Amino acid sequence: MIALAIIVVIFVLVVLGRAIRVVPQARAGVVERLGRYHKTLTPGLNLLVPFIDRLRPLLDLREQVVSFPPQPVITEDNLVVSIDTVVYFQITDARAATYEIANYLVAVEQLTTTTLRNVVGGLNLEGALTSRDNINGQLRVVLDEATGKWGIRVNRVELKSIEPPVSIQGAMEQQMRAERDRRAQILTAEGTKQAAILQAEGARQSDILRAEGEAQAQVTRAKGEAEAITTVFNAIHAGNPDGPLLAYQYLQTLPKIAEGDSNTLWIVPSELTEALKGVGRAFGPGGAGQTAAP
Repeated sequence: MIALAIIVVIFVLVVLGRAIRVVPQARAGVVERLGRYHKTLTPGLNLLVPFIDRLRPLLDLREQVVSFPPQPVITEDNLVVSIDTVVYFQITDARAATYEIANYLVAVEQLTTTTLRNVVGGLNLEGALTSRDNINGQLRVVLDEATGKWGIRVNRVELKSIEPPVSIQGAMEQQMRAERDRRAQILTAEGTKQAAILQAEGARQSDILRAEGEAQAQVTRAKGEAEAITTVFNAIHAGNPDGPLLAYQYLQTLPKIAEGDSNTLWIVPSELTEALKGVGRAFGPGGAGQTAAP
């Protein structure tokens, strides 16, 4: 009796263990009843019929990241490049992922390789190196369309690296070095040109300012001389001078008119003879006697 009781307890425990299934969050399980698809278990506590229902391995419903090994791809200009790809996908239908494809990881890898060769085969090396976003978009569209019936959604495809042949890499480095040298020479020439332009502009502005300063100084000097002459003229007329005195002052002013670097040519006015006559009469024998008589 004790042995029978132990057997019954063990049987009950086995039955309960096979009947109760706890599915974690973001997991899904496919249940087969007598070899046929029965249902898909959702996260939480689930009950099965022991010895009739069979639970297949749980599937991860989270987004998965798979990095595929480098694949040799021939470009349009007959160069073999090695390309690493990374695929981000997610299982959306556990039943389709179980029954529509035998191994979805291998299928995604092979489909990615063939699609990559088709896309990159229509581009040259430079186009393949500079068109990663375009290649990624084309790969994602093709993969998402092909894997839809497998219950898989491809969210993103990235080219991790594109490695051209070693000889091509050397040529590209030389080209890049030559391009950098050319740009450096252009920048140096532009800097020299700009410096020359700025120096010329500075010299021109300096000459303009110097000329303006000299012109302003001459104008100011002329105004001062004019005011001085006006003041003297007003003072002389205010004193009511006679003819001989005016003639004498006129003769004293003539040398001052001739002063200055710009006065290389000056015209003797017609009044000079009258002034000389006035001076002669004022300081001559007759004029002196007349002056001394009183």
